Amino acid sequence: MNPLPALAALPKDAGCPAADGIARAAACALRLELETYPKPGLVSHVDPGSHSDMDAGTFRASTQAITPFFRGLAIAGAEGAPMPVLRRIGLDAEAAMRAATGGVNTHRGAIFGLGLLCAAAGALPRPAAGALGGLVRARYGAAILAGPVLLHAPGARARRRHGVGGAPAEAAAGFPSLYRIGLPALRRARQARPGDEEAARVEACLALIAHVEDTNLLHRGGQDGFVFAREQAARFVAAGGVAQPDWRARAKALHSAFVARNLSPGGAADLLAMTLFVDGIEAAP
Repeated sequence: MNPLPALAALPKDAGCPAADGIARAAACALRLELETYPKPGLVSHVDPGSHSDMDAGTFRASTQAITPFFRGLAIAGAEGAPMPVLRRIGLDAEAAMRAATGGVNTHRGAIFGLGLLCAAAGALPRPAAGALGGLVRARYGAAILAGPVLLHAPGARARRRHGVGGAPAEAAAGFPSLYRIGLPALRRARQARPGDEEAARVEACLALIAHVEDTNLLHRGGQDGFVFAREQAARFVAAGGVAQPDWRARAKALHSAFVARNLSPGGAADLLAMTLFVDGIEAAP
C-alpha cells in the first residue's frame, strides 16, 4: 500500500522544480520553531512546556514524517490544484504525523497553515514581499471558509464557544498576523540583537501571542487564560522585548507562569514557523 496516496497521483515533475527546496524550507522553519527557548508554555529543545504527552523528540519525528507532504503541496500549488486537493494531501500528512507520534497532535495547525504557504510558494517561483499570503487569500480564501468543520476538534469547539475566527479566518485573510506582527517583530529584534536569531524568534513569538486569537489558549485556559497570556506577552514586548538586557530571564519567568497555568499558545507557535518560512522564501520588502 502506498504510504503517500495523495502524492502518488501527482505527476513526477509536476512543473515545480523548486518543490524539494520548498519542503526543506518548511521543515527548517518547524525545526527552528522547536529550537527556540524560552517560548511561554510551548515545547522546545529545552523542555516540554505545558505538555505531558509530547517533547522535542515527538516534534522531530513529526517534522520528518510530514516533510514529503509539503513537497506534494508545493507541486499541487504549481499545478493550480483547488482546495479539496490540498485538503486531501493535508489529511494524509496528518495521518503520517499521528503514525510517527503515537497519535499525538504535534503539527496539525502547521500542516494547514504552512501547507497553504507551500502551495503558494509552488505557484510563485520568486514571490515578492506579501505575495504568498496574497495568493492564499485570492485562490483559497473562500474555499477555506466554506470548508468542512471538525465539530469535535478542540480548536473548532473553542471557535464556536468564544466567537473567534481562529486559524481558518487567519488563513483565508492571507495571514495578516504573520505579515503585520510576526515579520516586523522578527526583523525589529534582529536589529536590536544582531546575530542572535533565537532572540529574534522569541520576540516574534511573544508579539504573536499578544495579538493572535489563539484557540489553543482558549481551549486550555478559557477566557481568563487567554486574557492573561495576551496581556503578559504584550507587556513583555512593550517593555522593550529582547532589546532589554534581562530579556531572557523575563522570558523564562513568563514561560514558568504559562506552565503553571497549563497554557500553550500553539496557534502562535504555528504562526512563528510560518513567519520563518515566509522570511526565507519571499523577497525582502
